[in-house]
Amino acid sequence: MNDMQVDVAIIGAGTAGLAAYRAVKAAGASAVIIEGGEYGTTCARVGCMPSKLLIAAADAAQAVRKAPGFGVHVDGDMRIDGREVMDRVRRERERFVSFVLRDMQAIPEAERICGQARFVNDHTLEVAEHTRITSKSIVIATGSRAASLDSYKGLGERLIINDDVFDWHDLPSAVAVIGPGIIGLELGQALHRLGVHVAVLGRGGRVGPLSDPEILAYAIATFSEEFVLEPDAHIVSMKRDGERVALERTGAEGVQVTESFDFVLAATGRTPNVTGIGLEQTTLELDAKGVPSFDPATTRTVSADGASPVFIAGDASNFIPLLHEAADEGRIAGRNAARLALGKPVQRGLRRAPLGIVFTDPQIAIVGGGFHALKPGSFATGQVSFADQGRARILLRNRGLLNVYGDLASGRFLGAEMLAPAAEHLAHLLAWALQNGMTVRQMLEMPFYHPVIEEGLRTALRDLDLKLQAA
Repeated sequence: MNDMQVDVAIIGAGTAGLAAYRAVKAAGASAVIIEGGEYGTTCARVGCMPSKLLIAAADAAQAVRKAPGFGVHVDGDMRIDGREVMDRVRRERERFVSFVLRDMQAIPEAERICGQARFVNDHTLEVAEHTRITSKSIVIATGSRAASLDSYKGLGERLIINDDVFDWHDLPSAVAVIGPGIIGLELGQALHRLGVHVAVLGRGGRVGPLSDPEILAYAIATFSEEFVLEPDAHIVSMKRDGERVALERTGAEGVQVTESFDFVLAATGRTPNVTGIGLEQTTLELDAKGVPSFDPATTRTVSADGASPVFIAGDASNFIPLLHEAADEGRIAGRNAARLALGKPVQRGLRRAPLGIVFTDPQIAIVGGGFHALKPGSFATGQVSFADQGRARILLRNRGLLNVYGDLASGRFLGAEMLAPAAEHLAHLLAWALQNGMTVRQMLEMPFYHPVIEEGLRTALRDLDLKLQAA
């Protein structure tokens, strides 16, 4: 077995791991980066980028369907070629992956270790029984994996996760999506718009990340007009039926509904990849899910002696599983791991205002901690409907509802939840205002052009300002 000594060892070469490696090197410490699977981030291979490629194809199809509303008519029937759709998804995905591979190839070969890493103790790792690495500090950046429906493994290859979708060579005729979260909503709507019969089924009534009752109800009503969405479905059985799946559920008013699908897509969230890496050999404190407890400001884990040399970043932490957060956490973890290795104290890193976007149509966005994080009685809500908003009507995108929240005591902006056209852009403006600690009155002093969808945001802020002034 090869023996190595290094300042910092990084487990995982995804978004967080690569950011950590670069931060360690920038700080002047030595590093190795260990990867047990294929190079290429979750985002590039099975996450952000391939899903948006599928959504882009669906948006193109939807634009053709909506064209007659502008007086623009396409002769003949629209034809969606599933093979061409999936061919572009796979080709472009590989292009995005190639960028990550290029970054990996830029790392000296001696600093790239291939194989599964396991902890021997807080300072020592064994990699695939061929290398033992002793380091002054360690960064866990092992990412996450799609959760599966273990109780339905009898469905065989008919039960899939979102990773499998992007390897299709053609579009199926029918898919049941279990889980109306971010992934389930995005893929479910996209497949529906590409001509696939889709039923998106959940339990408990949740849809995406929404917690504001008004926005949630609006979202359920809006999506249900387009495709089958049952946020609190009662599945009686899912059974293999030849090359398909027979799914029986209790529908409205207790009526039993049985449908046949080509695939059941389990979109039930993601699980941190922290099992099997030997955490039981460390002194780290683990939560109920086996994930190391850590300080989000420094990414340093908590150990029995209070002097942990281990940091955790990205999806592995199960904190905020988003790419930009993973990159931030990787930088913080790498810098602090290097500082510790060089005998310097760890420092708090920049944590940005919470921002989440779901690329449905209309889009969902959450700024701040969301409605559920607000203290009852401490805030006011401003609202706008996009049904009659000028620019939205011009574009035939006049569906949406936006709630903004302000602190009753200080007038400071607290966050927002929305289902809205161009929510990705509205949410960025609001996140910047939140991070800068702006009051609602200060936000209204910012420029708003005409005619733009952002004028709808101004309407909501004006409504909120009036309520704050009256309080």
